[in-house]
Amino acid sequence: MRKFENYVQEIKYEVLREVSKLTLSGELNDKINEIPNVIDPGPEPRTRCCIHKERAITVERVKLALGGNKKNDNIIEVLDEACDECPIDRFVVTEACRGCLAHRCTDVCPKGAIHFINHRAYIDQNKCIECGKCKSACPYNAISDVMRPCRRACNANALSINENKKAVIDNEKCIQCGACVYQCPFGAIMDKSYIVETLELLKQSRTDDNLHVYAIIAPAISSQFTYVDISQVITGIKKIGFHDVVEVALGADIVSLHETDEYLKTIDNNGLMTSSCCPAFVSYIDMNYPELKDKVSSTVSPMIAVSRLIKKIDDKAKIVFIGPCTAKKMEMKRADVAGSTDYVITFEELTAMLDAANIKLEECEKGLLNNASFYGRIFARTGGLAESIEHIIQEENLDVRFNPISCDGIEECDKALKLAKFKKTDKTFIEGMACKGGCIGGAASITHGPKDRREVDNYAKLALETKVKDSVRIFNKENIDLHRKKI
Repeated sequence: MRKFENYVQEIKYEVLREVSKLTLSGELNDKINEIPNVIDPGPEPRTRCCIHKERAITVERVKLALGGNKKNDNIIEVLDEACDECPIDRFVVTEACRGCLAHRCTDVCPKGAIHFINHRAYIDQNKCIECGKCKSACPYNAISDVMRPCRRACNANALSINENKKAVIDNEKCIQCGACVYQCPFGAIMDKSYIVETLELLKQSRTDDNLHVYAIIAPAISSQFTYVDISQVITGIKKIGFHDVVEVALGADIVSLHETDEYLKTIDNNGLMTSSCCPAFVSYIDMNYPELKDKVSSTVSPMIAVSRLIKKIDDKAKIVFIGPCTAKKMEMKRADVAGSTDYVITFEELTAMLDAANIKLEECEKGLLNNASFYGRIFARTGGLAESIEHIIQEENLDVRFNPISCDGIEECDKALKLAKFKKTDKTFIEGMACKGGCIGGAASITHGPKDRREVDNYAKLALETKVKDSVRIFNKENIDLHRKKI
């Protein structure tokens, strides 16, 4: 049976499910205001101080399910009403304070927030701006740092706390990885949803013969619905109304071939190439290492590659990507690939859609899914791309030096990029994954855990094609544009 990892995930699911139900029945506009009472019937609250607070938060969750603030381009937003339960005092002086004569903590504080009483330091929380300089200066490590989970999770340093002690996202730094969404224990940060647009498109396709809506599924799906056979999930997705289901792993095979070719042509001049599959990783380079932008592969991601392939074959096609990644919602809108993928929904949202349509995966018959090779499917985990390129180089007996590093999470990515910036690395290829574990660690995954990597590898072993070239042999890749546009 499906189980949620935590209560936050379950509540988010409930809202998405109710929005999906009303969309499918055509009653969304008429009954949208009833959703808070359905989710939080009362009279006693489930999680907050009172039922009124719970319903106010649910109203904000419904807004995000409907697409959120249209004036905010970021797909990650803070629910102001929900962001109020974290520890307010981040830096606190502990009993380890010796009341030393140096008073280094006082000297470095830019706001004069530290004072001494009876030879012991105290922090005036009304003045403290949480800069952390006092903690760094204290020779006794006597100042504790209770950093909020969202800030601790944001390795892009895009989160700060405002004067009202609410979380604020800096859109100029945010890479939409969703780490803050996953780590916030109160569900006060969420990703905008395209679930209504997707369901409306599916409803339209039922009466429009000139519209074929394809679902393209990320290979990480193999780690999600483990209580049923993966082929039953495919059948369930089709029952929602999709014309067909295609593996994004097929796009991964296409990308690995194209990226290998690009590597061969550019490595002698550039000396280094980075992957371009993870949109959060690409955004991180754009924002923090602009001098390395010319090192980023110009090859599109597997999502874009398979979207363009389908649209080349079927001119009636609309494409909906289903995966674990919040950053994909931003990638589909990027100017260099816009128009390829039409909508992105997450595994969380797929679960809500299935239940809203009363589709029980356990009762679905087994379908067919065999679009990709072993190597295309392992793209779901860290190291998958590098292994695929290595496989192609060996299979083709290519005479080229390939010395990759596979970075697991933004922290590791940053270290590798910093070394590359100062030309202190002997690596020739950087595979960057913003989420730890790779796509299987995506913020919108239903499950996260060590076993997920095993599930991906087992799924990969089921592929009929063991070689990358074998899985794409029937497609004329020359007719597909696999480059990101130059902006």
